[in-house]
Amino acid sequence: MTAPPRPSRLGRGLPPFYCPLPRDLVHPDAKEVEARAVEWLDAFGLYPDPVERAWGLATHSADFSCRIIPEGDVEAVLLFTEWNYWANAVDDWQDSGSDEVGTAAVVEHGARLLRTIEDPGAGLLPQGPMTRALLDLVGRTHALLTPYELRRFVEGTRDWLLGAAWRAARAEEGSMPGLNDFVAMGPLANGTRFSLTWSDVARRDRLPADVLCSPALTALTDAAGFVVSADNDLFSYDKDDHLEPREVNLVNVLARQEGCSPAEAVPLAVALRDRVMVLFLRLRDRLAHGADRELRRHLAALGHYVAGSIAWQTRAPRYASPRNRYELPVADASFTVRFAEGPGCTGTGPPDLPALAGWWRHLRH
Repeated sequence: MTAPPRPSRLGRGLPPFYCPLPRDLVHPDAKEVEARAVEWLDAFGLYPDPVERAWGLATHSADFSCRIIPEGDVEAVLLFTEWNYWANAVDDWQDSGSDEVGTAAVVEHGARLLRTIEDPGAGLLPQGPMTRALLDLVGRTHALLTPYELRRFVEGTRDWLLGAAWRAARAEEGSMPGLNDFVAMGPLANGTRFSLTWSDVARRDRLPADVLCSPALTALTDAAGFVVSADNDLFSYDKDDHLEPREVNLVNVLARQEGCSPAEAVPLAVALRDRVMVLFLRLRDRLAHGADRELRRHLAALGHYVAGSIAWQTRAPRYASPRNRYELPVADASFTVRFAEGPGCTGTGPPDLPALAGWWRHLRH
């Protein structure tokens, strides 16, 4: 008889999520995108054996892609989906806990990956299925994106890799960062701009650089990234709870700061997450006032990113039947998710965290 999986340190069930945004949108061609993406993965032999393939597909990267981009050009969504499967394979290597995956290895690989995206002929990565698949992705990305869109994608990739390197350094050092350091740097590994570039590409929206890079829209984008990162730290907590030292995530950072258990830290994480969610909604509404069609579509896409990420993680076996508890992913594994009627925080003003507090000033402009 198989023993039941060990319980979560977070307690029984996830907390309610405050997300007053459309949550059930998905691209109409999602099944086609998934089928073609899996065909691409198999053609390049990205996974070395059936077990690794099962865990790779358990990321449900196609579902993620088609929920945060519920409309637009199917070829762009397909390419984004394939990027996500590839990036999740890299993420699993970075999070493996192997002795060979230290800070130096993560930084070295990240620098070579970035230069390969910018110059695919540079020959900086070793031969193998991962590199062959990457070069295919890079070639098609160069052909599809405008120079400015490509620059946005590179910057988004840099965010992801910089955040991953910072987390690897903390793990190697065996230190849990302070809360302000974490909220400033931890969410970089989420790759928010990596994803949002493709949302605009799929819709063929091209916001002017001075609009896209304006301080207020930058703050809104960072707020969305923080909310998605906080949610992921809850959904993915069990996946990495076997690691020692403990995974650098919002729950563990708060538990260390407050001297409490991870379960006791969850309400604190939710309160901070919800405070930023309220800021996101208010600032998005302010920016939508008088906005043109393309900016309004971009603001809507930020909402799809936040809500779609919750919907995807709810159904992803990568999180609902994690590898440190199951030999193979459970195909229909899912979380029971509840949605809160209001935020789980007593105040909606800026928190006493310099890395976040500056976002609130954009509400007054």
